[in-house]
Amino acid sequence: MTVDSGQGVERMIPQARTESMQPRLEPMLDLEWSQAIELPRTVASATRPSDIRRAWVHRAPEDLVVALYRASSGMHGEIPAPWWLRAIVDGRLESRELGFRIEDRIAGLLGRRPGWEFVPWAADGESGYWEFMPSERGASGHSIPTTVLNTSGHDGWIDVLPAHSGTTPAPIAVGGFAGLRSRLGEFEAVR
Repeated sequence: MTVDSGQGVERMIPQARTESMQPRLEPMLDLEWSQAIELPRTVASATRPSDIRRAWVHRAPEDLVVALYRASSGMHGEIPAPWWLRAIVDGRLESRELGFRIEDRIAGLLGRRPGWEFVPWAADGESGYWEFMPSERGASGHSIPTTVLNTSGHDGWIDVLPAHSGTTPAPIAVGGFAGLRSRLGEFEAVR
């Protein structure tokens, strides 16, 4: 009978992991936030912002949305999110519902005017934007049309990017819905 005296066992036992060998784990909050803003594939046919309000951030209780946003952005700084959510978290917009009403008023105005088209595939988490198609490749020769988009950058909540080619110009901060309505003639004059 032979008895194994344990010699050579060291070669069979795996070494303890060192810090440099630890697996890298991504925070679950990143994944959870990504799923929270994910829109269904059907949004490509949307003709107004209300058509794309199908993500978790649009339907879940507002306090839960704000809490998840704060937790997620606390890890990495600014993260993709709708303009209205950033404004709510900054304490400058009262509610998600008010943000939806602002988007819907713009849709009601621009959706009835010839030449304006809604573009639903904005940056992750965003609410889409409006383009004035006659300003693209018209007499002025611009390759990028006049664009109306919502922003949390100021309390008017609306920016206009003038039609342009090449470097993107600074956005024009518009003083809310009334400001947009009063300046539409100016914005639509570029063709």
